[in-house]
Amino acid sequence: MASLEDDFPRGGATKKQAGPKPVKQHVELDNLFEAREPEQKKKRKGMKQGDENKAKKKKTSPEDTLKLNTAKNIDILHFKSLKVGTLLLGCVKDVTDFEVTVSLPSGLTGWLPVANISKSYTKILSEQLDSGNNLDEILSLPHLFSPGMLLRCAVSSLDATKEGLVSVRLTVNPKEVNKGLSSGSLKAGMLLSGCVESIEDHGVLVDIGLSGTKAFLPKGKDDPKSTSQAELKVGQYMDCLLEEVKNEGRVVRLSGSTAAIAKACAETEHGWTLGNLLPGLFVKAQIKEVSSHGMILEFLSSFKGSVDFMHIDTDKTSNYSTGDNVKARILYIEPSTRAVGLSLRSHLLQPGGALEPVLSERVGEVVKDCKMTSMHYHSGAMLELPDETVVFVHKNHIKEPKEPFNPNRVMALPAHDCRITSFSPLDQMHLASLRRTIIEAHFLRYEDLQVGQTVEGTVTSLQSFGMEVKVSDHVKGMVPRTHLADILLTNPEKKYSVGNRVKCRVLTVDPRLRKLVMTRKKALMESTLPLIRTYVDARIGRISHGFVVSVKDFGCIVRFYGNVKGLVPVRELTSEPLAVPEKLFYVGQVVKAKVLSCDADQEKLLLSFKAVADGETETLENFSFEIGKSVEAKIKNKVLHGLEVLILPEEVSALLLTPHLSDHVSNCTLLWEALREGDIVSNALCLSKNKRSLVLTKKPMVTAALENGVAAKEFSEIQVGMELIGWIKNVMPYGVFVEFPHGLVGLAPISAMCDKFLSSTAAPFRLGQTVLAKVTNLDKEKGRFLVTLKVSEVGHEEGREQARLTQGLRERKAVMEMMATRDDSELLQFLSTLALGQKLKMTVDEVKDDGTAMFVADQHKGANIVATKYHLTGVTVTPGQMVTGVVLHVDFANSRVHVSLIPHLVAKRKTLQADSKLLATVEYVEQDFAVISLGDTSRLAMVHTTTHLNEFQFESEKLSVGKTFTVTVKEPSCEELGGLPLVAWQSVRLSAAKRERKVSASDSKGPKHAYHVGDTVTGTVKSVRPTTVHVALDNGVTGIIHVSEIRDVVTPGSFPTSSLKFGSTVTARVIGGKEARSHRFLPISHPNFTLTIPHLTVLPSKMKEGSKLHRVKTAEKLKSYQAGEEVICFVSKYNKQKKRLDVTLAPSITGNVELLAMTLNPKEIKHPEKLFKLGQALNAKVVGLSSTKKWLSLSLTGVHSLTEGMRTLGTIRKIVPRIGVIVELPFKRTGRVSVLDLTDSYRPNPLDHYRVGQVVRCCVVGDEKTQLHLSLRPSRANPEKAPPVKDAEVLSIDDLKEGQTVRGYVKSVEDQGVFVRLSRTITGRVKFQQVTSFFVIDHSVYGKHILQNSLYTTKVLSVDRENGQLELSLRPEDTGKPDVLPESLGLPLRLKREEKVKDDSKRKRKRDPSESEQNVPADKNIKKKKKKKKGGRPEEDDSGVEVYFREGEDEEDEKAAEPKKKKALANRGVPAGPVRLQVSAGFSWDSALSTLRPVTAGIDADSSDGEDEEEQAKPQKKSRKDKELEKQQAEKQLSQKESELMDPGQRPQSLASFERLALSSPDSSLLWLQFMAFHLQATEVEQARAVAERALKTISFREEQEKLNVWVALLNLENLYGSEESLRKVFERALQHCEPLPVYQKLADIYAKSNKHKEAESLYKVMTKRFRQERPVWLSYGSFLLRQDQSDAAHALLQRALKSLPDKEHVDLIAKFAQLEFQHGDVERAKSMFDRTLTNYPKRTDLWSVYIDLMVKHGTQKEVRELFDRVIHLSVAVKRIKFFFKRYLEYEKKNGTAESVQAVKEKALEYVEAQGSAAAS
Repeated sequence: MASLEDDFPRGGATKKQAGPKPVKQHVELDNLFEAREPEQKKKRKGMKQGDENKAKKKKTSPEDTLKLNTAKNIDILHFKSLKVGTLLLGCVKDVTDFEVTVSLPSGLTGWLPVANISKSYTKILSEQLDSGNNLDEILSLPHLFSPGMLLRCAVSSLDATKEGLVSVRLTVNPKEVNKGLSSGSLKAGMLLSGCVESIEDHGVLVDIGLSGTKAFLPKGKDDPKSTSQAELKVGQYMDCLLEEVKNEGRVVRLSGSTAAIAKACAETEHGWTLGNLLPGLFVKAQIKEVSSHGMILEFLSSFKGSVDFMHIDTDKTSNYSTGDNVKARILYIEPSTRAVGLSLRSHLLQPGGALEPVLSERVGEVVKDCKMTSMHYHSGAMLELPDETVVFVHKNHIKEPKEPFNPNRVMALPAHDCRITSFSPLDQMHLASLRRTIIEAHFLRYEDLQVGQTVEGTVTSLQSFGMEVKVSDHVKGMVPRTHLADILLTNPEKKYSVGNRVKCRVLTVDPRLRKLVMTRKKALMESTLPLIRTYVDARIGRISHGFVVSVKDFGCIVRFYGNVKGLVPVRELTSEPLAVPEKLFYVGQVVKAKVLSCDADQEKLLLSFKAVADGETETLENFSFEIGKSVEAKIKNKVLHGLEVLILPEEVSALLLTPHLSDHVSNCTLLWEALREGDIVSNALCLSKNKRSLVLTKKPMVTAALENGVAAKEFSEIQVGMELIGWIKNVMPYGVFVEFPHGLVGLAPISAMCDKFLSSTAAPFRLGQTVLAKVTNLDKEKGRFLVTLKVSEVGHEEGREQARLTQGLRERKAVMEMMATRDDSELLQFLSTLALGQKLKMTVDEVKDDGTAMFVADQHKGANIVATKYHLTGVTVTPGQMVTGVVLHVDFANSRVHVSLIPHLVAKRKTLQADSKLLATVEYVEQDFAVISLGDTSRLAMVHTTTHLNEFQFESEKLSVGKTFTVTVKEPSCEELGGLPLVAWQSVRLSAAKRERKVSASDSKGPKHAYHVGDTVTGTVKSVRPTTVHVALDNGVTGIIHVSEIRDVVTPGSFPTSSLKFGSTVTARVIGGKEARSHRFLPISHPNFTLTIPHLTVLPSKMKEGSKLHRVKTAEKLKSYQAGEEVICFVSKYNKQKKRLDVTLAPSITGNVELLAMTLNPKEIKHPEKLFKLGQALNAKVVGLSSTKKWLSLSLTGVHSLTEGMRTLGTIRKIVPRIGVIVELPFKRTGRVSVLDLTDSYRPNPLDHYRVGQVVRCCVVGDEKTQLHLSLRPSRANPEKAPPVKDAEVLSIDDLKEGQTVRGYVKSVEDQGVFVRLSRTITGRVKFQQVTSFFVIDHSVYGKHILQNSLYTTKVLSVDRENGQLELSLRPEDTGKPDVLPESLGLPLRLKREEKVKDDSKRKRKRDPSESEQNVPADKNIKKKKKKKKGGRPEEDDSGVEVYFREGEDEEDEKAAEPKKKKALANRGVPAGPVRLQVSAGFSWDSALSTLRPVTAGIDADSSDGEDEEEQAKPQKKSRKDKELEKQQAEKQLSQKESELMDPGQRPQSLASFERLALSSPDSSLLWLQFMAFHLQATEVEQARAVAERALKTISFREEQEKLNVWVALLNLENLYGSEESLRKVFERALQHCEPLPVYQKLADIYAKSNKHKEAESLYKVMTKRFRQERPVWLSYGSFLLRQDQSDAAHALLQRALKSLPDKEHVDLIAKFAQLEFQHGDVERAKSMFDRTLTNYPKRTDLWSVYIDLMVKHGTQKEVRELFDRVIHLSVAVKRIKFFFKRYLEYEKKNGTAESVQAVKEKALEYVEAQGSAAAS
């Protein structure tokens, strides 16, 4: 080892050796030399002198050498840096029963097993296991640890997993965490962690891991913020502060005060060393070095540590400089290298022991266009997302696994795509990956999988319990042995092998346990029945597939998805008697079960097999029919023309015609044959409705048209040139009628049916055949239109044909499976296993004369196998010969198999290449499909016999066996086709039909037009589409006029293309052009054939002579749009899959509008496809460029960015209990809504009114980097229609004043009191003495009765604006509401302040008598006390009740004096028991306990203080004047009592008072209602009922209104405190004794006010049937519907009312409904209703007056003035016109200007002059 002089070369004489000097206690001398550089070795021969100098320069400075540890390299904590014993600060991420997931620094994760908590907890676990007791009796880990909790932990082991990874096992055992400490090193003020060892009477013993040291945490008395020891349990982890150390560390007193722990900071006086330093300590440090990767700090005077870039706040990075003093927190200590990591992040420096949030909604999200802000070569990189969120990418995730790491190349990229992989709670940072494999992975987490989802994976192993499947690199699952097939496989290895790709269906997934269970049962995999994933899905009547998990004597237990289980009792197993269920059913069997009953809360499910087999149905009255609605139906009966079905679950009758089963004519018949009665047909769409039944369709192309919104809904939407999917409805001699959805029918004349000449219309098409039609002519007057079916004129899309082929083959496969499983025929099951191209070993059975050969299969002798003469070419066969053939077709109907023995087909298959062109030969042909062979590859494929829906072929043109043509291989093996190749081909005849002019085969380009930009051309309109107009120019060139190039000024809502008519001549200018692919010629002859299409304009501004036209590139034009810019766009289509509106702005500029940016009305967003029509012009705002920079993102709401004050729609993504809701917003933003921002009128359980997926209107009230704060208050989100605000929004603490009453939700009940949230940012505290009027000793009572998120009314007691603190009160005398604690608890009342002072003073005098009183004999003192009690009030009456508890000492004196007190009270005639509280308020159903006053409150006047009472108690001789005054006072009190008794308005104070008043006023319902309220406030419900019954018997039968009031009160009482049955009985009795209509109306109002909307609506329906002639019934029902935002239902109700009421009441009814629409519904609809009514009845000036009042309130000034102008020109009496002129003038004086007032006066003068001239004439 080198000497000190080598490290510090100073020159001069050598330093003399000196003896060892005493070292300070906190410095470890040995560490000084262990941390030094190793001694210099001998210089190598090749080492130059310069290198030696460099080596010398590398030596550390003298100052650094003296440090106990060095920190040179600044780096994050890597996994390879972890060693056993490393101390870490962690944050609890997740907790299960046996393991805690802990977030560690730098995004690492560790696991804390249940055995590594503490010695005492492990001992309890062992004892429970040894005794055989249930572990549920002890506290599990979720009770000891909570997410977000900070822990000090140590690495206990680094274990290898099965996948070769290493798992970090942690421990929080104090013995391991604090092993560097010793009893002698403990100092007061040190902050340690420990675990509760035992609970004692006076405190808690805490295990801090030091042998020989006892740590005790006493019960806190003075500090209200100390740790609540009632909640501490054995084994619980806790941080504690050393308050006192005794006996050299053998006894330690701890403190659990959260305030003291938060302020604790490690100091040098504590004697911390590198051997006992602990993570989580706060230290004061000085910055020694700052670099781009972090900084180096010096702390505790001699230690150094590093702060990596992840633990420096991004917004404060530039604020740090060398020499600054900062506060830091220790993250980790590695004992072997003595490396210390620290953090400067603000969330770790704040007081408190929990971090939020712990989870993130963004995990799994793929983010594009991210910017890399910094690169740290040894650690990773920091990315900034588009929303300015910063994420960390580890260096291993910057590149692919086997690629070299090139940071410069990565940094050079302008933008990156990443995927957020996890969230680190400790770092409060997202972790991301740039790997393409992770970005493109479908399943990154177990959370990405849904129950019932079909997934594909790779078999990794076969075990005895089942098969392990790898779904992705991050998700693995298991297929149990019973789920490997429909039956139990004895040898599963014969069917599966490692590496196989298999499809599975998810049965259950548990993300917390990372457990995935799947099934391979075919019946479950291919089931089309609705899935039961939860008990909520198990609706009564639903039929679904499940599997048997248990067979018992009492029935079968069936399991569905997501661990949903149900019981099928024996009686429901089968319709036949069954004694032993085991004989018929077995475990693992897939069954169909029907739900009989389900209790989702109790998770009880009752099922039936018999009901499925017997076809039991339940008929419902109503079915909400809607064209395009997807339903599932059960086949009831098979008829010749289709299937009679029952729609489930309503079981409404419907008809599914045979032609509507498929787009393929041949498949329709096959499906009809295969389907049987009782089968379930899913994904059928409602097509039409007639008087007899509903009509459904299963045509895939019609279904897609309806779902994508491209089908025209009415005749007005049809435009010339529009292409529609329809079907042949009727064939006539002159043409065919084509029917479309929504009942539209067009005619295709015989000349427009086909490109060929037709002599008859019967040949080309069959009834029900799916066709593609193009509109050619419209007759708007007659509502008729013509279409063409010519292939050359309608569109042709290759993708559409491929989808049709896939769907057709899928239907064929379904037919095969249905027929195979229908019967127990082995032949059909054998045929179902055969596939196209499969090789089959056969024996020749017979060779016929025509060359056809018959075969017998080796696998099944009964199969009818045939090969034609053509397919025996090159092969000689004889009976009995063994041959191998290839399957061409399986005919299920005739049980026949067509095979081929041609050698090149039987040969070994060759590999196909994508996009290769091969010569195909037709091998087999049927009606819709043909089997072809691909060259000499021995591969077979399936194609359509025609390449277009409408194509018609003569017999000579149809495909036949042996014909050849060229095909292009699109996919060598298409999974959707069952592994067959997907090929594309085009009929030569189809190309010939489309050819309009000859083109040489050698031409590689289409016709080049001779037009240039700026040329003026003339052409004829060929077709008019919503967004383009096609114009036929000279030389066969077709030009396109974009919708934006028609009008200079476009009015929003207009359709510019409609101004150009089909066949009209237009003059336009060329503005550009584009090249487009053409399908006119064969790809083999014209592989690169393109057409050049000119773009034209007819804009008047561009048609002027001299106007210059410039071509601008699309990219440059896109960049010219600025965010917030207003533009005009045109609707292209609504994309239903992506939920967005596609629009176009210019010929090459497109954009889209996401769903939430389309409107601000939540009602309209339910059917977004109905909002706009194709080609409609819209006013939009630019949001920005898309991530691909190829189109614009637009908004139609007038908002392009979400800032504070903006209003928008959002979708509720998650409901967080007791916190609020998370809302998904437009523009890829999310927001959070607090429970206090949900409504303007708080209500209990506020989150129950919302559901996931609900669309809400919200307002932005705050903006953070990652999330917005929103408000759903109507006053914020929709102030124009908002009702009055009941609970105002508290924006700041300055808005609150002392004495103010506000409502809020309970946030928590803690040791310091009850905390109530008044707004999102303001929380007030209610001290326990201000919570209730009762005296509570046990504070746990508050937690039991004051529930979290409960709604309470509070009163502001004090406001501390400087510290932001708020003190509140919940006491009834402050809030006017009932006490938060029920009286049934029997708690004593708390003394009022003045009474308490009085009581204390009395007891003080008892304890400290004066000198004179001490000399008085004892008996005299007793006499004095008795006299006092006679002259003054007894102590028991101080607060109106007997005092059960005194807040003081001298309990023995109290007990001794108690008999004397009772005796004295008895002598006075005062009851010794507690005096009851009495009602002093009128009747009110929300009356509070503030109306309760003690009976004695009015007896005595205000008493003076205690000293006056003492003097009054002494016997004094009164003068005559004093006696006279006392007499006058007594007379005054007596007269006052008499006047109170005589006053009828005086409210009773006691039961006797009520009884007396009931005798005097028996017919007063108000008195009886007050009497009921008196009992209800004492929670005496039965007594209140009895009072109501007495009232009904007592009140005279003539007083009908009075009796009705009592009945209404009784209905209210039963609604609040009774059951549905008791309410129904009272209602029926009320109907017998009162007029029915008022009773019905009152009960409906009660239901509506108590938010029982379903009951109210059903009652209103009964009322409209029973009282249909009563106008108030219809009005109240309409008002109810409008208050529930059901304007459409209210409109329908009005139509019903008009049919029921006489004509004379129609006008007033419509007017009333219009008023209701103004108040609660749609203002525009209300205006139209008033306008229509007043147009028909212009002389109803009363309605005009009402209309004016409503418009003044809800309309604009312009609308009001227009209305006044209409009124003053009416032909009515002059007197009435004068009235309206006066109102007009008043309105202008109030809201107008001097000019407008003068204008009204002039109009009035004109009217008078006109009337005068009319009278004169």
